[in-house]
Amino acid sequence: MRARRIRSRSEPTIALINIVFLMLIFFMISGTLARPLDPALDLVRTADLEGRAPPDALVIHADGRLSHRDQDIASAEAYISALPPDRRGPDTTIRIVPDRDLPADIMVDVARALSAAGAARVMIVTERGLE
Repeated sequence: MRARRIRSRSEPTIALINIVFLMLIFFMISGTLARPLDPALDLVRTADLEGRAPPDALVIHADGRLSHRDQDIASAEAYISALPPDRRGPDTTIRIVPDRDLPADIMVDVARALSAAGAARVMIVTERGLE
């Protein structure tokens, strides 16, 4: 009689390869569902445009100082109270322009102070760059 051989269990690599192959096909098909842009279209280049903060935005400098139209503002509450009556109300939207070097916790504190003073929405104006 022969001794019985112990069979080693092989890993199911074929099944794994099939799954990866099906995923590859799925992503190739779903990635081409978006229609490509017209090849004759030339997109606008904004690299040479001069960026400027909106004139009604509250600027937060790197040291935490607040200013509006080159005038220093004492606090977020003072900024809200100085707004014209037609810009104050339940739908007041405040735009803030933070300095690039401003710590995030200061920006969050100013945004919270603006909300507490009556701003319904606080929007952060940033620079967007596509390269």
